[in-house]
Amino acid sequence: MSSSHEAPGLAGRLDRLYEFERAPVTTDRLHDGRYFAGLFAGEHVAATEFVIGALFVQWGASARNLVLGLLLGNLLAVLSWAFICAPIAVRTRLTLYWYARQVIGPGLTVVYNFISGILYCCLAAAMIGVSASAVILGLSRFGVHIRHPALTDVCPNSVGWVVVVLVVGSVTTVVAIAGFKKLSQFAGVCSPWMFLVFIAGAIATLPRLGDVHSLDDFWQIAETRIWLETPRAGTERLGFWHITFFAWFCNLAMHVGLSDMAIFRYARRWTYGFYSAFGMYLGHYLAWICAGIMGAAVSEGLNPGEMADLAAGVPGVLAVLLAGWTTANPTIYRAGLALQIITPNWPRWKVTLLAGAVTTIVGLSPAIFMKLLNFVAIYGLVLMPIGAVIFAEHWLFPKMGLIQYWTERRRLSVNPPALIAWLTVLVLCFPIEDFTAGRVRSPMDLMGVGLFFRWLPAWFVTVIVYLLLCRLMPGARRQPGEQAEVRREAQTGITGPTAVRPPEPLPPIAWIGGTLAILALMACLVLPLLVFIGGSDPSAYQRNMGSYKTGLMVATVAYFIGGIIWMVERERTRGEK
Repeated sequence: MSSSHEAPGLAGRLDRLYEFERAPVTTDRLHDGRYFAGLFAGEHVAATEFVIGALFVQWGASARNLVLGLLLGNLLAVLSWAFICAPIAVRTRLTLYWYARQVIGPGLTVVYNFISGILYCCLAAAMIGVSASAVILGLSRFGVHIRHPALTDVCPNSVGWVVVVLVVGSVTTVVAIAGFKKLSQFAGVCSPWMFLVFIAGAIATLPRLGDVHSLDDFWQIAETRIWLETPRAGTERLGFWHITFFAWFCNLAMHVGLSDMAIFRYARRWTYGFYSAFGMYLGHYLAWICAGIMGAAVSEGLNPGEMADLAAGVPGVLAVLLAGWTTANPTIYRAGLALQIITPNWPRWKVTLLAGAVTTIVGLSPAIFMKLLNFVAIYGLVLMPIGAVIFAEHWLFPKMGLIQYWTERRRLSVNPPALIAWLTVLVLCFPIEDFTAGRVRSPMDLMGVGLFFRWLPAWFVTVIVYLLLCRLMPGARRQPGEQAEVRREAQTGITGPTAVRPPEPLPPIAWIGGTLAILALMACLVLPLLVFIGGSDPSAYQRNMGSYKTGLMVATVAYFIGGIIWMVERERTRGEK
């Protein structure tokens, strides 16, 4: 949708990057499952996995609790995307930020979207901070030495850190402005290689922790050298249910909170929600485990660049940088969509540019990624209640004789039951004790409910409070003869493939590029295995690591040459831009 008076030049081209910000996505713009697989894998095999995986080591998670807790928690997250978020997105074809306007009213939507946009900016800032650590390490190879922030730093500790964050944030914002399709293409090329770099780094660093000749040897090292039952000083030990709930809620705002409606509105069918498994089990399962192994080898500190350099050399540092981008890009994209509701006359690219600027400024503080576990819990708790309200109105209202979109129909600016339900949950659950040194405590804290567990009872509290209050609201109850719904939902729901011209045969150069990429990925797996087989003898290990890092660099260059050729040619023959 472009204006009849388009701006000339670059601004005009950016204005044409229409992403259905305030309207349902049309059938001709729906995408195949491969885009969602690539996007989820790229976003969740992320730079912050280096941080989270190392934090599990520092917080005293046992090997058994970690393996089983992540298995269950990630399954629950996939089911949340598939059965809660994706069906609503496919039925409405709207972003959460525009659909919420019909449910909670334009006034409350402005408040919610502003908070949502700022929190997403903070989350993306953590990704940018992690990528910046990789850039700093890379610059040190060329004699440019910049102080990396320490674990306890809150403010920037050097001018160099500020400059690097500004540059990384600028590049990330440019990619986010390109929109959903470009994000998925970028992630699709990067994600297979990034995942294998995590695997390679873990395999290559295992001999630093001891000889492994069998699965029993590995498990003994895991329990005695990596995931210890004793947490580091000043931290709380993580048990099975802590880990399960963290894996489930670390993306709470995206699945149960429904913000990934912005992504799934492009899906042909709701079952594409299961593609989230590519992100959960490649990223939030295997990558967290691999990052824990690398973190134990480094021994201390949360310097993702140092961990990656030790484990994989230059390719590892590059993986941290690109993993930060592939995660921050869609997060800034979501922030831009959220903030657009309060800048209605701005095109999406301008709002995304604003979100990127805010993100970059927040990213200057290293505390945003040093305290990532607690931040993830808080931002999920704050945003989740509105998702619960929308879930209740979308699915439960028709069964209870209540009117969907009654707030819009009554021309209310604020949905009072939604506001009360949201505030109720925040009063009950928000960890105010963390910001008042324990002088003021939330009811959940007084009841002994840990931060990781609060969101689940909070979701049920939100739904119950909202439904009860709406039953008491005359405007929400269906009157005799009144229809249950205000309008029909988007007619682009569950559809088959749209009519497109048959794709041209792939040219030989595409097959050559694809073959080169596959061989390079195979090399990324074989090379660390050679280091692993070489054992833990210090001299042999150092020699093998040198050869492995050189070979991994060659394989990385080959992969990106081949992968980019394959992607460009495939998209060209399909007639896609």
